[in-house]
Amino acid sequence: MSFPEGFLWGGATAANQYEGGYLSGGKGLATADVITAGSKDEARKISIELEDGTRKSINRFEDVPKGAKAYVDPDIYYPSHVATDFYNHYKQDIKLMAEMGFKCFRMSINWSRIYPNGDDKLPNEEGLKFYDNVFDELLKYGIEPVVTINHFDLPLNLAIKYEGWLNRETIDFFERFCDTIFTRYKDKVKYWMTFNEINFLRDYTTLGITEASNLQRQQQAIYHVLLASAKAVILGHKINPDFKIGLMVANILFYPETCNPNDSIKTMEVDRMFKDFYLDVQARGYYPSYKLKELERLNINLVKEEGDEELLRKGVVDYIAFSYYNSAVISTKESKEKSAGNQLGGVKNPYLEESEWGWPIDPQGIRLVLNRLYDKYQKPLMIVENGLGAIDTIDENGEINDDYRIDYLKKHIIEIKKAIEYDGVDLMGYTPWGCIDLVSAGTGEMKKRYGFVYVDMDDKGNGTLKRLKKKSFYWYKRVIESNGECLD
Repeated sequence: MSFPEGFLWGGATAANQYEGGYLSGGKGLATADVITAGSKDEARKISIELEDGTRKSINRFEDVPKGAKAYVDPDIYYPSHVATDFYNHYKQDIKLMAEMGFKCFRMSINWSRIYPNGDDKLPNEEGLKFYDNVFDELLKYGIEPVVTINHFDLPLNLAIKYEGWLNRETIDFFERFCDTIFTRYKDKVKYWMTFNEINFLRDYTTLGITEASNLQRQQQAIYHVLLASAKAVILGHKINPDFKIGLMVANILFYPETCNPNDSIKTMEVDRMFKDFYLDVQARGYYPSYKLKELERLNINLVKEEGDEELLRKGVVDYIAFSYYNSAVISTKESKEKSAGNQLGGVKNPYLEESEWGWPIDPQGIRLVLNRLYDKYQKPLMIVENGLGAIDTIDENGEINDDYRIDYLKKHIIEIKKAIEYDGVDLMGYTPWGCIDLVSAGTGEMKKRYGFVYVDMDDKGNGTLKRLKKKSFYWYKRVIESNGECLD
């Protein structure tokens, strides 16, 4: 058997894309609640108010000017507000997960549901009770919660009042949040991750900072995030030594386009900038020399406090979690045709097919990623996102035959098996992304679906929210029942 006994088969979601109930039960506004829908061809936007009172929408990745603040426009559709309504469907959805045989369910806790303003002195009991109910329902079916503490959201008040992660006080607010949930759920949750795709934290909605393209401000904010992650690991282990607390990065495999040494040098530089730095700090406990040299060249001086270095050393993670959807090709030729893929593209790879959204499909790449991570860090790994975003249609028989999704996942699982069986990689679990349809983070669409369960909702938020099992639902059930041996 390739997959070890007790392997954590499951699925993954995020509160801001799946939970909904954006003001229910005392929840406060989060930065995710001001992001509009978009599409493959139209960028998502955020609603901002300038210091002179002017209101407008700007591209999500544009700089928010200093002094501006985000707000909710009642005339605009924001997908996070309802998402696919796990808030009111959690019992039904968890029952479907149990039917598939899930051993675990990766989800996130919405910070502003526990601390509506982020800087509140006391937590919101109604929000805490909601997650109590969710965890109890999961454990009733023998499903382990795998909890991301912060998944692309931040109490909006922290962005407006404190400049988010640029302000060192936010570390203290995050530590208070972690203390609350670690203590409350210490007997219900064993597996935690500090920040989702920490290497994608770079704009107003994820870092809460204005003028985010200013590298001094951006790098200072990221430094604070890394300190907060280390503090969370130390605190969690103090509250419950049995906690397993991991990091989570977006892991895109980069290939040099040619054997030209310049392509290989550029690939190394992209790897370091995009993900290696974040892995090195959280898994090894210090800023690597190449990052220090980069900051020196850019004339960036991080504001530090005594004890920070020791904090990073002590706060190394127990395991490494990552998303993997695609690979990318790095070239020194700027004129090459570009490809897409999880917020970071490359040049076209002639050896690979692409999804409807232009993401290269590279199953063998996941084996390479697993080996590189395990060889370098020698820590247990977990694949917490992997999947195919596609347009699903209901046929005349009321069925959803998503064979393309089955084919994608099957080919990736085959390569994962090789990494375990032939290469000796220590892999804890596999949780495909969007196991029940949710809103796409990148485009804000519903038609870009990932799940084994279809949710009746369209790109404008219209629909009954009815759940329908896709063909992949029954396929994945067989995969789990056979512990990964039956893939047909």
